[in-house]
Amino acid sequence: MLITSMLIISMVVRSIVFRSMVVRSTVVGSLVFFRSMVVTCIVFRSMCLSLRQSGRMICSVLICWLLLVARGDGKPTERRTRVHQEEPLSTLRHDDKQNFDYDHEAFLGQDEAKAFDRLSPDESKRRLSIIVDRIDSNKDDFVSEDELRLWIEAVQSRHMFEDVEHQWSEFDLNQDGLISWDEYRNVTYGSYLDGPLTETEYNYTHMMARDERRFKVANRDRDMSADRQEFMAFLHPENHEYMKQVVVQETMEDIDKNGDGFIDLKEYIGDMFTAENGLEEPEWVASERQQFSEFRDKNQDGKMDLEETLDWILPADYDHAVAEAKHLLHESDSNKDGRLTKEEILNKFDLFVGSQVTNYGEALLRHDEF
Repeated sequence: MLITSMLIISMVVRSIVFRSMVVRSTVVGSLVFFRSMVVTCIVFRSMCLSLRQSGRMICSVLICWLLLVARGDGKPTERRTRVHQEEPLSTLRHDDKQNFDYDHEAFLGQDEAKAFDRLSPDESKRRLSIIVDRIDSNKDDFVSEDELRLWIEAVQSRHMFEDVEHQWSEFDLNQDGLISWDEYRNVTYGSYLDGPLTETEYNYTHMMARDERRFKVANRDRDMSADRQEFMAFLHPENHEYMKQVVVQETMEDIDKNGDGFIDLKEYIGDMFTAENGLEEPEWVASERQQFSEFRDKNQDGKMDLEETLDWILPADYDHAVAEAKHLLHESDSNKDGRLTKEEILNKFDLFVGSQVTNYGEALLRHDEF
């Protein structure tokens, strides 16, 4: 029974570590990790209770095993980052000399791009024509760079809407079309509201307080019930302008170990790299020290304040959607007037959507608008 328990916990923790690595570049990554840890502790407590005849020794062994598994999956010399990069428009390489696959995914989204690849050229153009009418928001028969940008941003925001829809029914317990703070708290923390777990000595009070603070900021009308837009801001604060200060505050609380309201060089490096006995410091650590001194600490006072931390974790110097809109305009604007006609876009349909002469009847049948 002990060995079986160890194996189960090992699999659960390894799964959690993997999930947290996948999403750790976003604020919501911490939420995913800690909510998953709640599930792990439930499993762990059940095992401990079922094994209590064997006394505390077995529970102690399981605790040690849990910590070793979690630690064993970590890589102390791997660079950890707090920077919230924009989600890429595509995971593909942007090289128009090879193909236009990157542009297709940026313009349509990954799933739609694959569907368009199964269309004939004529059908692909027909559907692109419908899309152009939507992009032309002011109905002046031209597509501007700004309209292209807004379209690309909408396509890339789709994953956030899908995330909200996926989680909605889990939290909207009374099905009133809103998620209240009480509903979210009860689902997320459940029985841990009464205090820390005695078996693991794990206290979720601080994490719950942070969640409540974030929920209040996301809830713009202050009624402590989130609609879908507000819940999206709660789950993905880094993508919402009015949530940025919460992102900075949470980051500061995590890194500012001495509680002085600033991030000094030691705290900055310590958040990305944990030195281990006998392990040589990787080269990138020296590079990060230089980055801190020359770029992060803008006023050269030896530490980062809230504004400098914001510039670090939410860089505003590059916008993927703007860059792609400029690229599509440059490649398609045959008369170089700074805007696109439907004819210009359809003449370059392979850049925007592409197609292959295959069986296209099965593709995108779910879309009535086509």
